[in-house]
Amino acid sequence: MGEPGGERLVREEARWQRASFLELFFDLVFVFALNQVSLRLIKDFRSGNQMMVSEAATTLLMFLALWLLWAAAAALTSRLHPESPPVQIIVYIESACAVLMAVAALQGPEGRLFVFVGAYVAARVARPLVLLVFRLWVNAPVVLAIVVGAVLWIAGAAVDDVPVRGLLWTVALAVDYGGYVFGFQGWAGGRIAGEHLAERLQQFFLITLGEAIFVSGRALSNSSFGIPHATAFGLAFVSIVLLWRVYFYRAGSILPLAIARARNPVRESLAVAGSHLLMITGVFLAGVGFELFIVEPLARPEPQWLVVMLGGPALFLLGRAPFELQVFGRISRSRLAGLLALGLLIPAIWHLPPLVAGAAVAVVLAGIAVSDAWRARGREPEQPMPQI
Repeated sequence: MGEPGGERLVREEARWQRASFLELFFDLVFVFALNQVSLRLIKDFRSGNQMMVSEAATTLLMFLALWLLWAAAAALTSRLHPESPPVQIIVYIESACAVLMAVAALQGPEGRLFVFVGAYVAARVARPLVLLVFRLWVNAPVVLAIVVGAVLWIAGAAVDDVPVRGLLWTVALAVDYGGYVFGFQGWAGGRIAGEHLAERLQQFFLITLGEAIFVSGRALSNSSFGIPHATAFGLAFVSIVLLWRVYFYRAGSILPLAIARARNPVRESLAVAGSHLLMITGVFLAGVGFELFIVEPLARPEPQWLVVMLGGPALFLLGRAPFELQVFGRISRSRLAGLLALGLLIPAIWHLPPLVAGAAVAVVLAGIAVSDAWRARGREPEQPMPQI
């Protein structure tokens, strides 16, 4: 028996909002993809003084391309029913392309560039083609953005200069993300299963947390299981739990209701997708940092590691602050205080072992969680008040 509403092509906002089995299958592809990209980024940062910042940045661009592929699919299934033939065809094509992208990403910027770019471009081009075959809405400016972005991606893969490649891919991503925003607004036309999209964003956030757990567990298993390594793993696990707590309390848990109550659900959905991009990227980078300080907790200080060990949690908080604004119409001061604290910690732990940075992150996140609990005691649960 199919999911409710399967007989209709356009999804009804008032009906079935849960993720379909097809979408959950799609998520499994991205579990693998995140793991491959994180492995590559870990290799970039563990190359010591020879680590090229531009190469790590290029790997991060690969992550952002994968995220856009997932976000576009989530937007599609929030408008069209997942059981409809065009959606199934698009998701199958994008799943295969995402696997190829993930395999190529592990090879890094110096590896199978054309495999990564070819798979990404194929996924982007396939969508409007399938929609045209089924005589569905296709926006000409969006198609133009896809074509321009494809040219820039291919040009970047063709050059040997890493900084130039990074610049071309950055511009390509800017074009692709712009096309996504423009297309989402035109495609939705004010009608979107907002609660479904909210659930999909929550699910991807959990996938990213799961990747951080996997990376941390693998790092411990590859270590000598000494006290410093076990301590580092404990700090990483506590930090992951606190990231979960800070996200879901309370804006993350009532996100579907916030979108449902928004005056303009489409704009609200775009806004929360943007804040989720920052939070998810932050957790992804934090996971890389966990691996680094678990494997070498007392190693010689590597200042560039702070980019992920402190920068990841800071980026998460940088996204979590506007997320609170999007749901409640205000920003929690504890998030801003945590962001400031992480910035002030940089000079203090610049020359200290990586384990100290891990402990500092756990303390900052714990302070935010305690502040949340203290503020909520004796009060009724806050209800969403989106301003959009």
